[in-house]
Amino acid sequence: MDITLLISLTMTILGLSYNAEGSSFSFREASLHDIRTALDQNRLTSRELVEFYLREIQRLNPVLNAVIEVNPDALYLADKADQERKSTQPSGSMKGLAGVPILLKDNIATKDKLNTTAGSYALLRSVVPQDAGVVKKLRKAGAIILGKASMTEWAAYRSSSLPNGWNARRGQSVNPYLKSADPCGSSTGSATSVAANMAAVTLGTETAGSILCPSSSNSVVGIKPTVGLTSRAGVVPISPRQDTVGPICRTVSDAVYVLDAIVGFDPDDAIATNKASKYIPRAGYLQFLKSNGLEGKRLGIPRNSFVGFRNSSEKLKTFEPHFNTLRKRGAVLVDIVDTADFDIIVSSMNNDQYKAMNVEFKIALNAYLEQLVTSPVRSLAEAIVFNEKHSKLEKIEEYGQDIFEAAEKTNGIGRMERELLLNLTRACKNGFEKLMKENKLDALVTADHNVCYVISAGGYPGINVPAGYDNDGLPYGISFGGLKGSEPKLIEIAYDFEQATKIRKPPPL
Repeated sequence: MDITLLISLTMTILGLSYNAEGSSFSFREASLHDIRTALDQNRLTSRELVEFYLREIQRLNPVLNAVIEVNPDALYLADKADQERKSTQPSGSMKGLAGVPILLKDNIATKDKLNTTAGSYALLRSVVPQDAGVVKKLRKAGAIILGKASMTEWAAYRSSSLPNGWNARRGQSVNPYLKSADPCGSSTGSATSVAANMAAVTLGTETAGSILCPSSSNSVVGIKPTVGLTSRAGVVPISPRQDTVGPICRTVSDAVYVLDAIVGFDPDDAIATNKASKYIPRAGYLQFLKSNGLEGKRLGIPRNSFVGFRNSSEKLKTFEPHFNTLRKRGAVLVDIVDTADFDIIVSSMNNDQYKAMNVEFKIALNAYLEQLVTSPVRSLAEAIVFNEKHSKLEKIEEYGQDIFEAAEKTNGIGRMERELLLNLTRACKNGFEKLMKENKLDALVTADHNVCYVISAGGYPGINVPAGYDNDGLPYGISFGGLKGSEPKLIEIAYDFEQATKIRKPPPL
């Protein structure tokens, strides 16, 4: 069913009784703090909030293609949240994400009336056995699942020719700031929808840049957590060694609210989440939203590296005022000039990680497909056949499925693959970790999403924050990456930078 028609039917059946535009509450660009305060003070209801976002999806999605499906139960869940809030008052207010609508990337499973398809017709009407681990935590926190955000099909892992933000089910997602610009992927819909105020907050996933890149290109904040900090159970996989789930929001504080809700141990992703749970601070991450978070932080600036600013004199000139801001806020900037050896290691690491991911993808995807209750396909091989059979829907002749085919030719993890994985571990230690430790850095700073090139293979965390707009109005970000478990430092850095600059502005829709 067409998403616009579905929204109209949902709102008609459940009774649209409120005009969001007539409210004294400022919906657009509203932060979670604004929303929470208004809900607690009875100046806003969850129904009004959901109605506003449904209207914005209905208005903007035909152009932006940011949302694949809306939850037909969204207004029912909003009414339920409002009733629960009334029952707690006046004894106390609801906390966290209670009554707040959230969009999920379409590769994050929900056991409800929504599909989970990774943007592909091959998984349409498949039935998942249960909610994804992060969705269980969101529901426990009281969040309302508003719908599924569009994405680059199969998280950009079907074909090397797929445009960022394209999938067979919804078509091409559009950057809300500049229609002709690359919206970046693969969590494209999550970034474009929250940038355009079609959702309060969103979730994305990242294997190698899929949170940081669309966040940078759409002037929003993206947090790529340490691998294992958030559960990957119930997420259509690429590489368990690199996959992670994280928030994409309009502000650092909003992203931290969501991060607090989704981190922690999950028995369905036990090994990774148990290992990473040691990094989670007892009082959560909100305590690191500090106005003096940059004070005393050592930040590395790789001026001559391809991950930093090499061959980008104009970009470097653009970022110099930001470097001055970082200094004024008390940070110590460490110029890393001699990056030749570092670049060689990182280039080799990036080549090896994609070879490893092909092997890991086939194993992980087959396991995911096999555990589905029902599904049109049960293996990568069957997905390839499905695409060939439905080549017009999936645009196989135009975009192909070369990554699928290369991954299908792999034969598991043998001696060569183990050596490859060992080389990746060494490269991470001799590259990024060595650079961080030798220079005593709290974070590495790069333009745009470029830090992803050094943090992906090792499962390290990163944060993107809006940094400006070029002459055409296209956004770009600044990214901070750190060692495993360094989210508290990264949040302090990102929040202080954001508050000092306040660069983000809504798109000119």
